[in-house]
Amino acid sequence: MNAPQAIIEKIQLKDGREITIETGKLAKQANGSVVVRMGGTMLLATVVANKDASPGVDFLPLTVDYREKFYSGGKIPGNFFRREARPSDEEILTMRLVDRVLRPLFPDDFHAEVQVMISLISYDKECMPEALAGLAASAAIAITDIPFNGPMSEVTVARIDGQLVINPSRENLEKADLNILVGATKDSIVMVEGVMDEITEEEMIEAIKFGHEEIKVQVEAQERLAERVGKSLPKREYSHETHDEEIREKVWKETFDKVYEVAKTPSAKEERHENFKAVLEEFLAQYSEEEVETVEPFAKIYFHDVEKEAMRQMILNEKIRLDGRTPETIRPIWSEIDYLPGAHGSAVFTRGETQSLTAVTLGSVKDANMVDSVAINYDEKFFLHYNFPPFSTGEARPLRGTSRREVGHGNLAQRALSKIIPAENPYTIRIVSDILESNGSSSMATVCAGTLALMDAGVQITKPVSGIAMGLVTDPESGKFTVLSDILGDEDHLGDMDFKVTGTADGITACQMDIKIQGLSMDIMETALKQAREGRLHILGEMLKTIDAPRADVKPHAPKMEVLEVPKDFIGAIIGPGGKIIQQMQKDFDTVIAIEEIGEIGRIEISGVNRENINATIAAINEITFVPVVGEVYNGKVVKVMDFGAFVAIAKGTEGLLHISEIDWKRTDKVPYSEGDEVEVKFLGFDDRKKMKLSRKVLLPRPPREEGKEGERRENRDSRPPRGDRREGGDRRGGGDRRENGDRRQGGNNRPSHSGRTDERPAGEDTFKPLNEGENPIDEKPEGF
Repeated sequence: MNAPQAIIEKIQLKDGREITIETGKLAKQANGSVVVRMGGTMLLATVVANKDASPGVDFLPLTVDYREKFYSGGKIPGNFFRREARPSDEEILTMRLVDRVLRPLFPDDFHAEVQVMISLISYDKECMPEALAGLAASAAIAITDIPFNGPMSEVTVARIDGQLVINPSRENLEKADLNILVGATKDSIVMVEGVMDEITEEEMIEAIKFGHEEIKVQVEAQERLAERVGKSLPKREYSHETHDEEIREKVWKETFDKVYEVAKTPSAKEERHENFKAVLEEFLAQYSEEEVETVEPFAKIYFHDVEKEAMRQMILNEKIRLDGRTPETIRPIWSEIDYLPGAHGSAVFTRGETQSLTAVTLGSVKDANMVDSVAINYDEKFFLHYNFPPFSTGEARPLRGTSRREVGHGNLAQRALSKIIPAENPYTIRIVSDILESNGSSSMATVCAGTLALMDAGVQITKPVSGIAMGLVTDPESGKFTVLSDILGDEDHLGDMDFKVTGTADGITACQMDIKIQGLSMDIMETALKQAREGRLHILGEMLKTIDAPRADVKPHAPKMEVLEVPKDFIGAIIGPGGKIIQQMQKDFDTVIAIEEIGEIGRIEISGVNRENINATIAAINEITFVPVVGEVYNGKVVKVMDFGAFVAIAKGTEGLLHISEIDWKRTDKVPYSEGDEVEVKFLGFDDRKKMKLSRKVLLPRPPREEGKEGERRENRDSRPPRGDRREGGDRRGGGDRRENGDRRQGGNNRPSHSGRTDERPAGEDTFKPLNEGENPIDEKPEGF
């Protein structure tokens, strides 16, 4: 059997790289199947949609799944089962990025179950797969008869060295000061998400426009592919909704004015919902029990449309919002720090009916979050977890683990705060945000509470960050639009945009935008960004009333931390055989010691609650890693006294000889020290036998020079040749060579070096003390020296 002939479309990027879309070769039983390739990175995307909707389903049950196959990068999973398990946070984030662009492009009345599956089947580190996932999913749908208002695509836009680029490699992306993912159709922006280094609103608009131009090229390639497959038109017919126009008209006529009045009356979330519910119940009360069973399902659908339109018209025409605010007004704010005495840092941030209780925990490198995927493998030292319990919205629902929404909102807040963590921060930092109340922009409350908690913990952040969620209401017929600051949950649900922006006083650090309408103009987006800046600065001002700078130090019960760097060769000595030395230090000083190799450097992280214990640990490590420096002065301790000098320890395990001739400028006949005495010495270097030479006299004032012959000989001492070269014969006693290491006899007793003595001795004094027959000072040196 011959392999089927694939249909291929090519996309040429501006920098010369190429993307190909191939179909007709793999997974042909799916409704649609494509392979998207860029370099060595390949994604297989499939889509299947049921013909009919399940009974009672009045929404689009769309599932987007993205999985990375470890074989794609030549790796074996590191888990116990050695197979791909539940999706990682990074995979979930990619799923959400694709879902948020696809979902608005399906018809509102299409309710059949749709499943999009994207698999990374080959990985090339030069081509990031996340930027291709949206293109692959859209292309798979485009070649089917599934109703879809696409195609769409997504691209990563980064600014590297001042230049905007499309889909850079992961290595280059690390150099970027702007990194956003843009999702769009040919005509309009649908989604933007990313992180930035305090950029301006104008720079962000420029990056979005740049990405949209590339997306238009990718959409055209999908349209050509659909034409070649023969699936561009027509789309399948479906009927997933039934309507009763008589009931629709009656609901609008009898409830609109009442709903408008409720919307116009400022009230809390729960009270407002009860008032809306009362209007609907009043409408249904005119029907008998038998009639209600037929009317109620339709009435609920049409009443929701009434609520939406009443709110929108009120905002567009009267500039009044559901809680009585003007479009630019921010809800009342109060915040508090140090709320949790057991946490290392904590804050409560409340804006209107949205509240976050956030805690900061400081740990060591051992507490880092291990990130392991096909593309990346590293220890994450700053991470944030966001929890959204059902009671925060007054609901009782099953708890089924961390949701995709919680992963996405937490990641947005983490990105926003990551830009203010100093590079020299020694701690692993975990932030946990528990949402206790929610009525709009809880992720932005997390950003604000996270900033306050970090400052309360004593983390020396570079600048405080605040966040705000912006909304939008438009009227396509009249062209009117109103941008809303600090939106409520209902304004998010019933509006046209959810645009979250975080930043410092100097610029944007992160954003997340979802557009629910087509054809959003750049003018509207610019207006939203400028209004968001005003809102952010107002919120920041309120936060700084609680705490305006980080605490000078961490709290008493929080771990203190110091970082040392030593040559890699010392790591083994610090750890000891079987970890004996490092474990004993941790036990003795009640500290935690973590070591990692970075190139030729060993990075040692020491943490503990007591700073004195940390300092003691540092001293113990410094003793192990001690390397004497020539010319440095050390406070040593005498460990053994000999006739010819004293052995002095200048660090644990590091001893040198202080020769009797190096004790003082005047002649010394007896070593004036006892074991245990402290003496200040200077390290002169090593002799030919690699033994340390110490001197005390060079630290003492030199006596005045003498007149006459003795003085001349002393002044000229530096110009004399080494003793071994003073005579042709060398040794004054005869029979031996006068060697530079100071030995007077050839094949003698291997006496210690006396180098440095002749340069410093007073005039007229003998250089060496005579030896008696059989005397050998070296035989009496400490064992192991």
